[in-house]
Amino acid sequence: MPLTVAGPWFADEHGRLALLRGVNLAGSSKVPAAPDGSTHLPTDFSGHRDVSFVGRPFPLEEADEHYGRLRHWGFDCLRFLVTWEAVEHGGPGERDEAYLDYLRAVVERAGAHGLTVFVDPHQDVWSRMSGGDGAPGWTLELAGFDVPRLDEAEAAVTMQRRGPGGYPPMTWTTNDVRLASATMFSLFFAGDRVAPGARLHGEPAQGFLQRHFIGAMRAVAERVADLPHVVGYDTLNEPSPGYLGIGDLARVLPTLARGPRLTGLDSLSVGAGFPRDVELGAGFLHDAGHADEHRPVTLNPAGVSAWRRPDADVWRAHGVWDVGDDGRPRLLRPAHFADVDFRDDCLRLFARAYAEALSDAHRTAVFFVEGTPGDARPPRWDADAPVVNAGHWYDARTLFERRYDPAVAWDQGTGRRVEGEAAVRRSFVEQIGSLVAASRESLGDVPTLVGEFGLAFDLDDGAAFATGDFSAHERALDSYFAALDANLVHATLWNYTPDNDNAHGDRWNGEDLSVYSRDQRTGRGGPDDGGRAVPGFCRPRVWRAAGVPTHQEFDPATGLFTLEVDVDAAVVAPTTVYLPRVHYPHGGVADVSSGHARVEAPAQTVTWFDAAAGAQRLSVVPLHG
Repeated sequence: MPLTVAGPWFADEHGRLALLRGVNLAGSSKVPAAPDGSTHLPTDFSGHRDVSFVGRPFPLEEADEHYGRLRHWGFDCLRFLVTWEAVEHGGPGERDEAYLDYLRAVVERAGAHGLTVFVDPHQDVWSRMSGGDGAPGWTLELAGFDVPRLDEAEAAVTMQRRGPGGYPPMTWTTNDVRLASATMFSLFFAGDRVAPGARLHGEPAQGFLQRHFIGAMRAVAERVADLPHVVGYDTLNEPSPGYLGIGDLARVLPTLARGPRLTGLDSLSVGAGFPRDVELGAGFLHDAGHADEHRPVTLNPAGVSAWRRPDADVWRAHGVWDVGDDGRPRLLRPAHFADVDFRDDCLRLFARAYAEALSDAHRTAVFFVEGTPGDARPPRWDADAPVVNAGHWYDARTLFERRYDPAVAWDQGTGRRVEGEAAVRRSFVEQIGSLVAASRESLGDVPTLVGEFGLAFDLDDGAAFATGDFSAHERALDSYFAALDANLVHATLWNYTPDNDNAHGDRWNGEDLSVYSRDQRTGRGGPDDGGRAVPGFCRPRVWRAAGVPTHQEFDPATGLFTLEVDVDAAVVAPTTVYLPRVHYPHGGVADVSSGHARVEAPAQTVTWFDAAAGAQRLSVVPLHG
């Protein structure tokens, strides 16, 4: 029987409450399998229509190995990545039926391993062609862009053109203020308001883009809707407002990572073929004081335009900017995008249309909605369907700097620096708590599932790959999971990439966050082989509770696990707990406040029977052999 939403929890067929913990599958699903779309490989994207994602996240014959490993590690939920490009890369309405057939088969196989699935229509900064992943290249072409020229014109920054050596960590995030991505999101979410004259195949741009995206995802829903372990669909990963909501295009636009500091006018004009002198600067989530800080750079010195023709520039056509008598770009409407409330005017309406269309194909679907990166607030929910707040959270300083210091962190919501190990751990609890508070404020009494959190494994220039010492990673992961436990929230870790290796990581833009790597395989076999920092993420936790869990805590130093449940007398099925072999190699000794508990070391479980109604407690310590 499928899980259903029950207040802030998910419930099984016995009325027990589930705390979902899973992974994102997979990082390399952002790029085609054939030809190999790994971003360290050069391409000008001219063949973007002739690709295949069959085999992402892994060939079907490898499914049991990977699903079995994930279940051994205690994961019971998959945020399963699918891109619009994978479904509709050939052109508008041209569905890749071979991919949809494969998708059905590989998702179906997950159910045989007891894994709950929700589909994530993934994107980052719009498309592979604009420096990320998600949308097909033809969307950019129809909007007037010359795809092979996007990077040369500085309308996008791509690793495929600049190579790994010219692509610092997290550079892809700076594309959110570049012309290509910002234009496409502005058209997608509010083209009717900010570019009413823009037409794609004779249809208003906003309606055309949303109709095709929703149609592609509905095709996915139609393939998997009958599978009981598929509970629903994310609306859209990390939606970006593009230019929407910018009050003054003359001001510098904020970005997360280091790179050129562009004003709105710089963004609009550089990609249109006008060289501009700008400064390098620290991003919102970087420590300042880098050697390159304030160094001037000239963007697009050759004056290459990303637009196919001068009259294709949608923003000049709508009078946002133009070229003055001196031949220099000048703003005409600096507040053109100012009066758009992205969360309520755009994201909310899109999510409602999306949910209505997919609910028609999958009537019991749950929808996982999120706000913009760095903003804990999801949009208000108008659709007649169950909803989950699936916002993301990262230890931002560690992620962006690729260095881990347990006594220093950034608050993702405010950008404030936090110092002191105890203060950092408290801050993580508070930051994740803000997601829960945002759920209640915007959505009511619904589950919070942290859709992404995780850790780069190439810390300190990949030092652990040479030494095999992942203790720093284990310490970091412990602090993240402790914060999740303190808030009793569901979560899916970013990520598990089956074809990860130490040289190219998750095969996308230099990221290396996979808890599994082919290069960490020892040849000794066993389900842990290939795992990185396994003790950090493989932790005891409640699987199903015969009541409402009120406290969960694990101390990796002593192995003490504590669970408190407000037991419901109407639920007769027992509470079950995952007890990982990596922390309990000989099993454990359980103590309960009422009823009795059975530890089954081979199955990595504790089963708690006949607990009395009301507040009850279970604790487990390792059994020493």
